[in-house]
Amino acid sequence: MRILMLTLIAPYPPDSGPKIKTYNVLQYLCEKHEVTLVSLVRTPQEKAHAESLRRICREVYTVPFQRSRWKDARFLLKSALTGTSFILSRDASPELQRLLANLTAREHFDIIHADQLNMAPFSVDLPAGARIIDQHNAVWTIVARMAARSHLIQRIGLQIETRRLRRTEAQLCARFDGMLAVSEPDYTFLKLAASEAGVTLPPTAIIPIAIDTQREAIVHRQPHPDTILSMATMFWPPNVDGVLWFAHEVWPRVKQAVPHARVALVGARPPATVRRLTVDPAIEVPGYVADPRPYLERTAALIVPVHAGGGMRVKILEALARGLPIVSTTIGYEGIDVTPGEHLLVGDDPASFADALIRLLNDPALGRRLAVQGRRLAEERYDWRVVCPAIDRLYETALQKVHPLAEGKRG
Repeated sequence: MRILMLTLIAPYPPDSGPKIKTYNVLQYLCEKHEVTLVSLVRTPQEKAHAESLRRICREVYTVPFQRSRWKDARFLLKSALTGTSFILSRDASPELQRLLANLTAREHFDIIHADQLNMAPFSVDLPAGARIIDQHNAVWTIVARMAARSHLIQRIGLQIETRRLRRTEAQLCARFDGMLAVSEPDYTFLKLAASEAGVTLPPTAIIPIAIDTQREAIVHRQPHPDTILSMATMFWPPNVDGVLWFAHEVWPRVKQAVPHARVALVGARPPATVRRLTVDPAIEVPGYVADPRPYLERTAALIVPVHAGGGMRVKILEALARGLPIVSTTIGYEGIDVTPGEHLLVGDDPASFADALIRLLNDPALGRRLAVQGRRLAEERYDWRVVCPAIDRLYETALQKVHPLAEGKRG
């Protein structure tokens, strides 16, 4: 089949959660089909990364795109005046719309695959055999959870955006011929939004985010590791919120019980609130790290202290594949089929989160047991070679829905 895939960010290199998810889907599709990739890019380097995907794609097109505070302010005003979702309206790109119109006018695509909700407005009306929306998460739930943890003025604004986005997200998804969801909880939230909006979701396949367990080799950690590691992009508000909660509420308890323990908060673009944590000499904030192996080798536990978010945390899947012990909140591992105590440890309040970390710091054998069981789960359930064939089945279902007679003859 000929597939047109639209992405919000260039999915290479696969060095963050959304890019890992998209790259592994793209890698699978390119092995089976002819894929044309169209991606928004923000820098010359990102454009070069996208162009490098010509080695697997039939064609690659990029469109320059930049968010800014001025543009955000303009779209906030538009949202207030029109009642539209700010999150969706701020990514408007007439240049991308023109490119897609030209592409689909001169070439027929069997499938248009919109990767993430932000790409839905660009693709929902394009001509194709069938159109698929790939939901990395139920986006409205992320905003709702952030609202619950915000101060009064910010909370009111986020609650308004939640209501607008919930309705628009459901309405957009309902206009596609098929949908990918990454977990049962996300699908449930999307069905709730659809019911409230009075629309029906299209045929849906629940396909978890996939990783490459062959590329993610098991890390040979030190016999007595002493570092608590966070690996998360620091420009994503739920990650910042979680790291600050850990540093202020959890870390003092751990430090008192295990004085030699250390913390490494690895991730691109840490804000000043995170950088200031280095006033404690035991806390390191190196920012983006090209080669994280030195940190991984001394990791007693990778932490996922998030209290807001949606979809699946790719950092947990990668940690399972690498054989790293994990301590997470319940929201942190939402949508991933892990068993607390078998594949990871869980804590939702400061005391229980700290207790889990103290156990791993004092008992390396426990960490090794969790690591072995986690690696096995990653190989059996979350490798892209196991997960991605279900995408083809959804494509066939969507095509049958749109063209039942043609598909019947083809079969």
